[in-house]
Amino acid sequence: MAVLANDPIMADIIRRGRPLTSSRSEDLYYKLLSAIVSQQLSTKVAAVIFRRFTALFPEDYPHPQLVLEAPDELLRGAGLSFQKIGYVRNVASFAAAGHMAHAAIDAMESEDLIKHLTQIKGVGRWTVEMLLMFALERPDVFPVDDLGIQNAMKRHYGLAESGKALLLRMQGIAESWRPYRTIASKYLWQSLDNMPK
Repeated sequence: MAVLANDPIMADIIRRGRPLTSSRSEDLYYKLLSAIVSQQLSTKVAAVIFRRFTALFPEDYPHPQLVLEAPDELLRGAGLSFQKIGYVRNVASFAAAGHMAHAAIDAMESEDLIKHLTQIKGVGRWTVEMLLMFALERPDVFPVDDLGIQNAMKRHYGLAESGKALLLRMQGIAESWRPYRTIASKYLWQSLDNMPK
């Protein structure tokens, strides 16, 4: 793999890491709901809240219409903030309108898909990048704004910059990982033991 030849630090992270497991999914609606619930939460807390949320619905599946009809109090009881309730309803509404068919989404280029899904209020670039990396397993996504990636790169590459300078430096380092930036990013998260789901 070219990543190993071009970057001895990344080569060492991968050598010491565990094999990556597939998280591919054709249910992008479900994965997007999970990503919304996970925003700004630790991996463990997010998993608990998402389990509580899905358990509110028959067969643990939050069909768009059922999410739209669920009372606020029910969703709050699962641990969702009022803001996230609005966001999950926005995703449900987008899906109910037929804008999340797997075949159409899977055929889109990554940047086009980011534009398509960030039309939904509450869905930002980071959220769609997680979808691209995990549900669609696109091989060359680099979520430069992810705090875990920033922390891992600061630690392993000894980066002292902050703000825009840090992001530019990270992007420069990640260039040598193309076309496998997703894989490199997953190993960076793994090195912190903080892999998103």
